[in-house]
Amino acid sequence: MTGTSDTVARMIRVDQAGEFGATRIYAGQLAVMGDRAVHSAEISGMAEEEARHLEKFNALMARRGVRPTLLQPLWDRASFALGAVTALMGPEAAMACTAAVETEIDDHYSKQLDALLESGEDDELAQMIEEFREDEREHRDAALAAGAERAPAYPLLSGVIRLGCRAAIRISERI
Repeated sequence: MTGTSDTVARMIRVDQAGEFGATRIYAGQLAVMGDRAVHSAEISGMAEEEARHLEKFNALMARRGVRPTLLQPLWDRASFALGAVTALMGPEAAMACTAAVETEIDDHYSKQLDALLESGEDDELAQMIEEFREDEREHRDAALAAGAERAPAYPLLSGVIRLGCRAAIRISERI
């Protein structure tokens, strides 16, 4: 891992895991919703952006010799299931899932960006995070505009998803 500190390696590992999870959430939603349901086109567009983010993190990991989280198989299934279950609950619940996840990712990326800018440690990673954070904010705002807050039991649903995201972030940084 030449040239990459343990702190930066952890950031890359968790960010790659998060982008992977996002692609799986959208895959689960689209598996249930198909391509003709309300918001399918919007979800497909978000999924394409997340896939682009994942490709860039995969390339960065390979270049820097950073290993992925050992929990990737678990995140694969859990993220797909989250997407599928929220889509089964209806289009607003699918959007609530996006809004909740992207709210946590915005916070996570903002903290990482602050740390990187303060340390001056990794300009390349800081630029990626800043770019991707803007995309995530757009996804969150689009989900809210599409009725996320009208989902059944929105405060509870959002709170549980956000808690799960925070836990996944903490675990993926370390394992």
